[in-house]
Amino acid sequence: MAESPRIDGTAKLFYLIGPSGAGKDSLLAELHRHLAADLPVMVPRRYITRPASAGGEDHVALSRDAFRQREARGSFAVTWESHGCLYGIGHEVDHWLARGLSVVVNGSRAALEQADRHWGPALVPVVIRVDEAVLEERLRLRGREDPDAVRARLARARALGEPEHPSRVVVDNNGPLDRAAARLAALVAGRGSGCG
Repeated sequence: MAESPRIDGTAKLFYLIGPSGAGKDSLLAELHRHLAADLPVMVPRRYITRPASAGGEDHVALSRDAFRQREARGSFAVTWESHGCLYGIGHEVDHWLARGLSVVVNGSRAALEQADRHWGPALVPVVIRVDEAVLEERLRLRGREDPDAVRARLARARALGEPEHPSRVVVDNNGPLDRAAARLAALVAGRGSGCG
């Protein structure tokens, strides 16, 4: 496997984490409205073994075989499995970071340690916080899961909790999406510290 390019010291990898239904995809979709057009920030698509027609985030859809082939050839910086799907973040992220571009990506709490090993000091875990009652309502309204699956997702969220990391910041997404997106944008632009 080829060695990853050196990361420019000014570039940051904002790694969004939080339970399904916390609003990570919605925040990423809204983020561009709050960032200056000339800000050196990239938002990559993830590689997922889920059909493109399944709804939710804009992603690169792969079969399990195609995903495993790419993984074996070193195409991914970080991979994980969740809810029956394989997820990957491509090495294009490393090249952007090496060029001094910051990156905002939808990550996974379960892969945080792997991400920390790969990106080191450039990594900024961004916990998207939402109360359990709000989370349950969002999961029910999106209609992707039956009641048992919703309960399983809530149980997983409780079990995983919020990870500890020295660079961790929190963005509250219990209220209007626009407000949380503005907070995330301020963080990415270097003008905020999350929370609030």
